[in-house]
Amino acid sequence: QVQLVESGGGLVQAGGSLRLSCAASGSIFSILRMGWYRQAPGKQRELVATISTGDNTNYADSVVGRFTISRDNAKNAMYLQMNSLNPEDTAVYYCHAEVFQGTGWSGYWGQGTQVTVSS
Repeated sequence: QVQLVESGGGLVQAGGSLRLSCAASGSIFSILRMGWYRQAPGKQRELVATISTGDNTNYADSVVGRFTISRDNAKNAMYLQMNSLNPEDTAVYYCHAEVFQGTGWSGYWGQGTQVTVSS
C-alpha cells in the first residue's frame, strides 16, 4: 500500500504565496509521474501541474508563471510553490502519483489540503 500526504495549505491574502508538499510512503519501487490537482466547490477536479521522473513539467494555463512544481526523487516527495495567488486559486489541492510496486503501476491520491485565498 502507498500513502500520499499533503501539507502546506492554509489561508492567504491575494498576492501571497504558499508552498505545498506531498510525501509518498509505503511499498514503492519507483514513482513515474507526480502531479497536483485541485477541486473548487461545485467544480470538477482539474489538473494544476505534473512532473515526470526526468523533471519534465506541464502546467495548466491558469497557473503558468505563478506556480512551480518540483520533486525530490530521493525523498519520494513533490512540491508546489504558489506565488501571486488569487481568489480563483481557492480549492482543495490533491497530490497524485503513478507508483511502481514491483508487479505493476497504480495511481494514488492524497487526502487533499485546503488552500483559501482571500481578496
